[in-house]
Amino acid sequence: MSNLIVTIPANPPDRLDKALALAVPEEAALSRSRLSKLIVEGAITGPGGVVRDGKAKVAEGQEYHIALSAPEAVETRPEAIPLTVVYEDADLIVIDKPAGMVVHPAPGSPNGTLVNALLAHCGDSLSGIGGEKRPGIVHRIDKDTSGLLVVAKTDRAHHGLAAQFEAHTAQRRYLALAHGVIDAADPRLRGTPGVNFEDGGVLKITSRLTRHATDRQKQAVYFDKGRHAVTRARMLESFGTPPSAMLVECRLETGRTHQIRVHMAHAGLGLIGDPVYGGSRRASAKALGPAAEAAMAFPRQALHAAYLGFQHPVSGDMLTFESVLPPDMEELLTALRNRLA
Repeated sequence: MSNLIVTIPANPPDRLDKALALAVPEEAALSRSRLSKLIVEGAITGPGGVVRDGKAKVAEGQEYHIALSAPEAVETRPEAIPLTVVYEDADLIVIDKPAGMVVHPAPGSPNGTLVNALLAHCGDSLSGIGGEKRPGIVHRIDKDTSGLLVVAKTDRAHHGLAAQFEAHTAQRRYLALAHGVIDAADPRLRGTPGVNFEDGGVLKITSRLTRHATDRQKQAVYFDKGRHAVTRARMLESFGTPPSAMLVECRLETGRTHQIRVHMAHAGLGLIGDPVYGGSRRASAKALGPAAEAAMAFPRQALHAAYLGFQHPVSGDMLTFESVLPPDMEELLTALRNRLA
């Protein structure tokens, strides 16, 4: 059992559950719904004792103590799950991850993850990360994003790769299908905070990202708090009459949680199929014709990690890898191209 102390910030929301959701540190990973359950369970103590009403009034500077049970241990077991291995040597492995696969086990998804699969695939070739026989995850892609990621098999590779991702020298490019188009003459885009254009019509989005003020499972754009984030987007093709959807290449200068999805939505260019950040600006059925149904029915964010480049942490060689679009995105792209067929 651990005790988390939270201080209510200035100008808090008008009720306890909302105020706590805003005030708890990001690393605590406590959603508003989880905090509401803790309140009902009597696990939160305020200035007047145990609080059991999530609608209770709060005031700036008040301290609340949250009693947290130790998290349940997640046993990570090897599972013989098929993997698409792009490259492998004694120090690292590059995987082309399918959409739908979680990278790392968690209490809600202890099995069927990439780590479970890697434990089975690598077996005794794992020499250990931090004294444990486990793969070293240095970057992640969302469960429903497909594409390339590199995993360390040794401590020396883990340290070397982590340093490159921390310094933003690893190269990552994504392909996405998005609502809207990039147009340097668009006054709406030019008037969006944090958005500007570079040579060649490249859209640059610069902001800070941190957890959403009320939905702690989401990330949100801020300019006065959070972690620095930069995304560049270049339109490769446009679709519709008038153009209202596109194939876009996104390059990460930084690598924050959900960065491409949040930044593109902030610019009014939400990814097709994104259930969280898709936004209200969507390509119209009239503009896309027969392809509109395929776009509306697409079951995940249309995002694919298509290119990965880094310096081998042991040999020093520069390694680059490319991955073609998976079948579901390729089918959607074909439908958009053939919308008038």
